Amino acid sequence: MSRRRRPTVPARSSSSDLTQPIAPAATAAPHAIAPQAGQRLQKVLSQWGLASRRHAEVWITEGRVRVNGQVAQLGCVVNPEVDQIEVDGRPVRPTDRPALLYLLLNKPARVLSACADDRQRRTVLDLLPRSLVEQTGLHPVGRLDWDSTGALLLTNDGELTHALTHPRFHQPKTYRVWVQGQPNAQVLAQWRQGILLDGRPTLPAQVREVQGRRDHPQGDRTELEITLMEGRNRQIRRMAELFGHPVIKLHRIAIGSLTLKSKQGQELPIGTHRHLTATEIQQLRRQAGLRSAH
Repeated sequence: MSRRRRPTVPARSSSSDLTQPIAPAATAAPHAIAPQAGQRLQKVLSQWGLASRRHAEVWITEGRVRVNGQVAQLGCVVNPEVDQIEVDGRPVRPTDRPALLYLLLNKPARVLSACADDRQRRTVLDLLPRSLVEQTGLHPVGRLDWDSTGALLLTNDGELTHALTHPRFHQPKTYRVWVQGQPNAQVLAQWRQGILLDGRPTLPAQVREVQGRRDHPQGDRTELEITLMEGRNRQIRRMAELFGHPVIKLHRIAIGSLTLKSKQGQELPIGTHRHLTATEIQQLRRQAGLRSAH
């Protein structure tokens, strides 16, 4: 039985050899083409300013979006440079992107923070001129409850919307809240520290008493100013209920550094809007970790 020869081990490179350029790998066969990088369809539609990601997902599930002539499915990955995308039968391209819009609305009560409603309730888009709504992709960023009022940001900047509504992003939002009764110091301390809500602790909040009224014609009530760093569904109302001081009225006065005050220093009338200044837009995108919009 012959002995197997040991394979020859190449000589170890010297230190000078390590500085030499590496020879390119052999060219792959013509049929071995690397797949093109793609993006999820809802992300593309959002980046083009046609809708928020969530709204784009609704379009896709409703069958309103086609890719290369086929009805798209949620999660579909596309190459915007190659694939033909249609919304409601109309081809859309990056060059079709509308001008970026950034509005701050003083939302009235009993208006839905949405683009449309299957129950035909009035939405925040119904408060705006048609020129700002039609074919612009304008949508609310986040939401305010049906009965709540105050500051609501609207934009067609899908990248900004995604950043601001992502759970990892904690932007302070400040509210004036009128609650029943007179919360004592212990309740206010618990509110600031946080409590378990849906099995998870709420983040610490800023809570201060603005004014208490025992002689109010409509009953005993207290006005609070509350700043939250998160936006769970009906968070203030649910916490107030747990503390035994239900909310009477809730009005958002600021989103980060954005306030409802106009250039003249007066608060926007309820139901009206204003355009953000260039400085406000840059600051908002910077806070969200984004570059300036082009």
